[in-house]
Amino acid sequence: MSPRAGRSGPHTLAFVESPVQLLNVLEWAHAHAPGGGLSLVVLSPVDPMTRGQLRRMAELAREEGHEVRWEEARGGAGAPLRTVGGLSGPLRRAARVVLGDPFSRYVQLLLTITRAREVVVVDDGTATMEFVGQLARGERLVRWHRKGGRPGPRDLLLAPVSTAAQRRLTPGGRRTVEVFTSMPMEDTPPGVTVSAHTFAWTRDRFGPPRVTRGADLVGTSLVETGVVDGDAYLEAVRSLARTHGTRRYFAHRRESTEKLHRLAVETGLEIVRPELPLELIARRGPIGRTVLSFPSTVVHTLPLALTGTGVRVTVCDIDPAWLTDTASPRARGFLSGVTDSARGVHRLPAVAAPARPCGLGC
Repeated sequence: MSPRAGRSGPHTLAFVESPVQLLNVLEWAHAHAPGGGLSLVVLSPVDPMTRGQLRRMAELAREEGHEVRWEEARGGAGAPLRTVGGLSGPLRRAARVVLGDPFSRYVQLLLTITRAREVVVVDDGTATMEFVGQLARGERLVRWHRKGGRPGPRDLLLAPVSTAAQRRLTPGGRRTVEVFTSMPMEDTPPGVTVSAHTFAWTRDRFGPPRVTRGADLVGTSLVETGVVDGDAYLEAVRSLARTHGTRRYFAHRRESTEKLHRLAVETGLEIVRPELPLELIARRGPIGRTVLSFPSTVVHTLPLALTGTGVRVTVCDIDPAWLTDTASPRARGFLSGVTDSARGVHRLPAVAAPARPCGLGC
């Protein structure tokens, strides 16, 4: 263990499954326990891009004095049992648990084991807004792009775990719950403490960036999650690139290789696969004077990370005609809410969607 670990009062155990979650745990530690360390467990996914970003973020965490434990949590049929078994001791000893994804079945299972009196939820993008709203309304925890569908067999099997985890995420007795967020919160559950996430660590550690002429475009995985039609998305990217003189396209880590290849061929954009979360990439620079994005987490986080740099973040609305026939009934309202609640961004109208021949995303 790092010599700094454990100096921040109650022993803190953090669980992350994505690079952004790890970044936000570092931000929480910087804001709440400067000079202290924590034990950080990476529940590694199988996606190569995500794993690469997580390994780079783990290096930064170690440089900050935190202990990092890498778990091949999805490395075969027996991996979940081995992972949970190996973590049961640390979970029972932890006085505080920090987590990035309350919707994760893995994290929900681990929450049923812990006896921690303090639970902290750090940002996992726009999902944090949905989590807080569902907790306030007493609804079961369901990701926004799946809401409205019928529970599958796996959902029914794990329902008791999800219910037990939801109780752990609800303040009561001596248990406290904190949400560390840069997202706007409309409905705060009774007893939940909301603390501001301002990207202070990111600004202290990186930059300021060199700002270039022109615009950069931030990609989204809405096609991959089945929310947005692929051909409509391609046309929107092409139109934005042509109108704003965009040169680079920062790919989301979940975007498929096939989709990105088609974007490069048909739009002429340089496709960039970031090695770190975009907030860090933008802060290190170079970055375009204008950053274009569809409704996503970055329309909330980039203005904070780029405070004082002169970079303008611009969000392009999602036309309802872009949505697929299988998109959740919740999708339209949720995406509009992401844009409506964003502070410090410029807003563009949606690009008209083309007719839908079967193509990318069909």
